[in-house]
Amino acid sequence: MIETFARTLPSGITLSCRATGTPGRPLMVFLHGFPEAAFIWDELLEHFCQPEHGGYRCLAPNLRGFEKSSSPQEVSAYKAHLMVQDVAELAASEVEGGRIEALVAHDWGGAFGWGYANQHAARLGKLVIINSPHPGTFTRELLNNPAQQAASAYMNFLAKPGAEALLAADDYRRMWPFFTLMKAGPDGFGWLTEEVKDQYREVWNAGLTGACNLYRVTPMKPAAPGQPQPEIPQLPIERFAVAAPTLVLWALDDAALLPGLLDGLEDYVPRLKITKVPSATHWIVHEQPQFVAAEIEAFLKSPG
Repeated sequence: MIETFARTLPSGITLSCRATGTPGRPLMVFLHGFPEAAFIWDELLEHFCQPEHGGYRCLAPNLRGFEKSSSPQEVSAYKAHLMVQDVAELAASEVEGGRIEALVAHDWGGAFGWGYANQHAARLGKLVIINSPHPGTFTRELLNNPAQQAASAYMNFLAKPGAEALLAADDYRRMWPFFTLMKAGPDGFGWLTEEVKDQYREVWNAGLTGACNLYRVTPMKPAAPGQPQPEIPQLPIERFAVAAPTLVLWALDDAALLPGLLDGLEDYVPRLKITKVPSATHWIVHEQPQFVAAEIEAFLKSPG
């Protein structure tokens, strides 16, 4: 049984959350991406709270800017360190010391998962990243790989003024292709049913400005047509290093995030396991939730 609640953090941000399991049990946190929401994790929340699968307290927040969570209008409110702060404060509200035993993150959630693992290393057990580029390899590919530059070009559209209104028009006509162009429809994996569409409509009806602000605030975008490459800060490796044992689960048919993003990842994440999944796309959590759960469970049970 999934419980839903709103949790107000010391910063004043309120996150709407979905959770399973007994409070006080080892904490497992799930972070979603764009254009998704916490509900994508429901099957995994119900799986990992069961005693035979770890008996975790499972918690999936809607990130700030999504669903019923706080959605500040200022673009600066979506800087990465503030999103990571939300995760840390949420964990501290659940368990003394704020330790997350397992952090599972996808897409934008993965960006903040990488950040949490770097900034709060002492409060993390294991990290699981699903199709979310590490900032070190993403920067390299955006600067040097024309194929990744082209694959990431959509980021500039989402960052434009008024993008949220365009996305919402005509029953979200421009949103559904994010899914259907990667086999979500009945002629592909078939997970984008009318019931699931209604779940997305409910999330998007709450507003899309916060989600678009993630794209506006980040310098990690390819050059827009006719424009110079945005200046991406070149930071020392210590700002990107992750000490926690890390599983990267990578669907190889992701049209937006190419496999080259995995090259050299071990330079930043020495305790690394990469599992490449053929014939799966960016939406692998929707496509193969049981497979994803099994891979995560095997990793969590493996020696550190």
